[in-house]
Amino acid sequence: MWTEITQAIIQATEKDFAIADTRSVSGGCINQGYKISGNNTKYFVKLNQASQVEMFAAEALGLKQMYATQTITVPQPICWGTAANSSYIVLQWIDLGRGNDRSWTQMGHQLAAMHREGTRDRFGWERNNTIGSTPQINTWTDNWADFFAEHRIGYQLKLAKRRGGGFADTNKVVGAVRDRLTDRQPEASLVHGDLWSGNAAIAADGSPVIIDPATYYGDRETDLAMTELFGGFPAAFYRGYNEAWQLDRGYQQRKSIYNLYHVLNHFNLFGGGYASQAKRIIGQLI
Repeated sequence: MWTEITQAIIQATEKDFAIADTRSVSGGCINQGYKISGNNTKYFVKLNQASQVEMFAAEALGLKQMYATQTITVPQPICWGTAANSSYIVLQWIDLGRGNDRSWTQMGHQLAAMHREGTRDRFGWERNNTIGSTPQINTWTDNWADFFAEHRIGYQLKLAKRRGGGFADTNKVVGAVRDRLTDRQPEASLVHGDLWSGNAAIAADGSPVIIDPATYYGDRETDLAMTELFGGFPAAFYRGYNEAWQLDRGYQQRKSIYNLYHVLNHFNLFGGGYASQAKRIIGQLI
């Protein structure tokens, strides 16, 4: 497997490379991760089952689109594919450090810049991708309320029903989400899509970094909402974002609707206490 990956790196970079060291590192919740090094170069490699190769192809496209905005640091994808019984993606290795208020303020500024620079006239993406290992449906849609109600909440509720989640009637919840968002027609911004604290870091040189995207074009507030879901980002981040692009009135009411998507997804992935958390949000919604 590593021989095949090495050859793919050489073909993609047009530079000699031979693995001198392979170390296991965190690859997130669903992947195996490795740091490989040789020829004074380091790469980050994620592995999964061979059937997940399209997940890595979508990740590479999302990283490329975020990089193209020239606003915030993301690891550049080198190559991806299948080797032996595994799928893989090879990414630029970024040495990480410790952040301070200045770094997190810059993170807010740069995320806002990415949201401004990456825009489309519709909501969705050119392909479906994944949120964790769950399929994420990105069918192009003109109306934000329709997109989020159907392709985010509706889809997750259908998956949850198969898991026996016991949530309220799907049509009722989808209708309530659509009603709450009916007057919300934001600019379709390029969003990270899975921006919790584990997917944001500070590089050794102090620059902000975001990783592991679930990219699509949507309401920028979905990224901000998720930063608050699992522990939150430092206060400097929110100050920095609002300095660059003030959040719209009503965000505090919308963020729980946006985070319902991620809570339902966590129920579908992990079960457990996420069911009661989702039911609380749904209860407030309907």
